Amino acid sequence: MTVVGNPRSWSCQWLPILILLLGTGHGPGVEGVTHYKAGDPVILYVNKVGPYHNPQETYHYYQLPVCCPEKIRHKSLSLGEVLDGDRMAESLYEIRFRENVEKRILCHMQLSSAQVEQLRQAIEELYYFEFVVDDLPIRGFVGYMEESGFLPHSHKIGLWTHLDFHLEFHGDRIIFANVSVRDVKPHSLDGLRPDEFLGLTHTYSVRWSETSVERRSDRRRGDDGGFFPRTLEIHWLSIINSMVLVFLLVGFVAVILMRVLRNDLARYNLDEETTSAGSGDDFDQGDNGWKIIHTDVFRFPPYRGLLCAVLGVGAQFLALGTGIIVMALLGMFNVHRHGAINSAAILLYALTCCISGYVSSHFYRQIGGEHWVWNIILTTSLFSVPFFLTWSVVNSVHWANGSTQALPATTILLLLTVWLLVGFPLTVIGGIFGKNNASPFDAPCRTKNIAREIPPQPWYKSTVIHMTVGGFLPFSAISVELYYIFATVWGREQYTLYGILFFVFAILLSVGACISIALTYFQLSGEDYRWWWRSVLSVGSTGLFIFLYSVFYYARRSNMSGAVQTVEFFGYSLLTGYVFFLMLGTISFFSSLKFIRYIYVNLKMD
Repeated sequence: MTVVGNPRSWSCQWLPILILLLGTGHGPGVEGVTHYKAGDPVILYVNKVGPYHNPQETYHYYQLPVCCPEKIRHKSLSLGEVLDGDRMAESLYEIRFRENVEKRILCHMQLSSAQVEQLRQAIEELYYFEFVVDDLPIRGFVGYMEESGFLPHSHKIGLWTHLDFHLEFHGDRIIFANVSVRDVKPHSLDGLRPDEFLGLTHTYSVRWSETSVERRSDRRRGDDGGFFPRTLEIHWLSIINSMVLVFLLVGFVAVILMRVLRNDLARYNLDEETTSAGSGDDFDQGDNGWKIIHTDVFRFPPYRGLLCAVLGVGAQFLALGTGIIVMALLGMFNVHRHGAINSAAILLYALTCCISGYVSSHFYRQIGGEHWVWNIILTTSLFSVPFFLTWSVVNSVHWANGSTQALPATTILLLLTVWLLVGFPLTVIGGIFGKNNASPFDAPCRTKNIAREIPPQPWYKSTVIHMTVGGFLPFSAISVELYYIFATVWGREQYTLYGILFFVFAILLSVGACISIALTYFQLSGEDYRWWWRSVLSVGSTGLFIFLYSVFYYARRSNMSGAVQTVEFFGYSLLTGYVFFLMLGTISFFSSLKFIRYIYVNLKMD
């Protein structure tokens, strides 16, 4: 067992308060500041239990038939701890600083057959418990299960009724906490008759030892025997292999595309000079390729308000994702606790809403949009509404099953207040600035009033094929790293290679931009000028591949099971795929727009 351990004045007034409200607190595993004297009481809090293979399915410890005080006193928690499913309550364990306890009775219990069956089911599902002492979590399994033999088959279930606590101190501070059942024999839960009661006596012991380690972080680094896996293995070979493939792909696309493009520009400009010196006929006659659609390529698309909202929210998540990775690199929050990451992400999401409002409103006004108020409403709803619906379903399932992952009403009101007082107003403020700073759309070509007829396209230039190619290639660039991310978010691993993660994130964006440019060029070469939405969908479809990978991970790479974990996994995996669609669709669109402007600026036209 181990320890894991004026808008301007408005912002100045509210942001410090919100940062305090959203603060993650010390939380388990963070350097504590409590100082003790010999004999001072050390409070041990019971926290939660849950299946080992279902990280997001946790229940309060006192929901099991265990030793419980007559009046349960709960500890006040920070938002990060609540989001992590913590529900700490005082226990019956009496621990005093630097005072050893050989064997002390915790309580006597008489369990009915139904209570014994509840414990048996929990042990069979590998339930573990988590206690907290001085902000240090202590974890162990509820019981013991042994299966052996085929004929005859042996299935034994035992409950740990004695816990041996080991605490290390340095001076007047607790450095390390651990619980062990190494020399303890489990109490058998087999062979109980339906009308029989089981008598149990729970005991515990406490051992204190002094350590030369002064900081908890140093103690954790030196501890190799972990209840949860400590860190992921360094996977340099896989990363190097992925990098080589990506560099070859990007280089191949860039070289081929630039060579073909250079030949096109030379041929089109030569044809233009020949036509001007010759008969004076329209240079479009007898020509083909992307030059012939120069009067339609900048024709604004349908549903421009929705397009601008997608670009705005995508730009926001690009900034949000970059910010979270940079914060992890700088060690600005406790990356070993999901609650810390969640609360930091909530705060960053609220503060970056101004980006979505600015980008969406700015581009919407550029392409001639007039209903900018509805555009702002659509922008602020594009992610928040799907997220709220997904969260409502997941939270309802947790609530129906009594899980501590179900957020209490006060936390829901706090998060709603953050969105109403920070997220939505900043979206509106960003939209106002974006609208006022918007200049006319810079198109190097004049657009005709009547749209040109689009010739029939071969099957390999269809939207489905472009989405398949444009989604699979960026996905292949991150597929290796994606496993480790899933193993961290949905498993028990701890991700520490944030430099590699930042590099892979940059590779993902680069590959998406290159593939988008290549696919847009092939589309324009077929005289199809409907590139606006196609560019978003082509690379944005990477989100679909990520969701399909999540299905594969759940079925083949994880041991998750049950309705609670399944609903949460697929609900948030679908939402994750949607976020990647927005991010990569935005990168894809602006890369294609930049490329199209470049080629038509360099084309000689009347």
